[in-house]
Amino acid sequence: MKPSPHPSSGPERPAPALPALPGRRGFLGGLLATAALAAAGPALATPARAAARPAPAPAPRATRPLLLGTYTSEAGGGTGIGTAAYDTATGAITPGSVITGVDNPSYLALHPSGSTVYAVAEQEAGAVTAVRLAPDGVYEVLGSRPTGGSGTTHLSVHPSGRWLLSANYGSGSVAVHPIAEDGALGERTDLVTHSSPPPGPGQGGPHAHQIVTAPDGGHVLAVDLGTDTVYTYALDESAGTLTEVSRAALAPGSGPRHLAFHPGGRSAYLACELDNTLVVCAYDPATGALTPGPGQSTGTGSGTSYPAQPVVTGDGAYVYLANRGPNSLTRYAVEDDGAALRLLDTVPVGGDWPRQLALSPDSSLLFAANQRSSAVTVFRVGPDGSLTAVGDPFPAPVAVCVLPLP
Repeated sequence: MKPSPHPSSGPERPAPALPALPGRRGFLGGLLATAALAAAGPALATPARAAARPAPAPAPRATRPLLLGTYTSEAGGGTGIGTAAYDTATGAITPGSVITGVDNPSYLALHPSGSTVYAVAEQEAGAVTAVRLAPDGVYEVLGSRPTGGSGTTHLSVHPSGRWLLSANYGSGSVAVHPIAEDGALGERTDLVTHSSPPPGPGQGGPHAHQIVTAPDGGHVLAVDLGTDTVYTYALDESAGTLTEVSRAALAPGSGPRHLAFHPGGRSAYLACELDNTLVVCAYDPATGALTPGPGQSTGTGSGTSYPAQPVVTGDGAYVYLANRGPNSLTRYAVEDDGAALRLLDTVPVGGDWPRQLALSPDSSLLFAANQRSSAVTVFRVGPDGSLTAVGDPFPAPVAVCVLPLP
């Protein structure tokens, strides 16, 4: 199997001839050399007409759990899923223990019940692992199941809580596993490989990077960086099988990576890491069809921004985008009931290579997992969507995922 040229997951792989990309984590494991990154452009000024939200009522001060994803096979990486706690008022993070017995947990997802967390095993023989969470802070690894693909890089739980969906970057496939009443995983019920359309320029093959359920609950969307396509599937909730119902073509060589839905359910925002854009997509809940609009600027100026992931505030008022090249966060105001974005500004992320973002359950805090600087940075989200860094970066070995729990 040839390694992928793109910086989508983990330690880096060799860059291809097409753009001068930094390498990407090989699904065969191991750390390869990285290319130099271009300098970021200046931040944009915030327009005076930026939308403002009513200030949320002060919440009682509390401490909530925080889980951290990493690579266990990388030098300097972690030894399992890191645990910590965050202060809901100040954003301060306090370290905890490590959940061992979980290999390369580079992405994490919580069951709707809050009782179980699931982790990918991003390696040649891709797998998914279930970990039971207990109120007393005791964690129990319930076991792993193979995904049938390589380089498992993303997973999510269907809203019904009965199915785990996973994306295999290395083999360009998506898998489905049943979830038992106790949160444990059963044998895989489906595996779909993205065999068409042909890979984008310089890609060499399909690279499924994300799989999520649309807000309507009836459709599952898989984002494939290698084929420049987003596939929509219908999930048979009795059999756990996927049937393709639609596909959306992105610009050749754009490299779609991750999308996030607006809470209204009719718009989604798609980060394209190879052409440095954020695409606003219309979504039809009745058919599952996704219709991409033109790519929009990341506001990072000249150079390559390698946008990683968008997140949307719970009220749907603002979108944030992580830019790995310039190590920054872009802020957009959401307009037209989610159908349009207005670029506001960018701020430094305070770390190196922001791989993943997460909002606290009330959207008052934004967490950024910075892979190369092995740290999580925290920002307070203001009523106008502005981001203010709070505290010092929290040390976390090869931080590639941060999951604040409710």
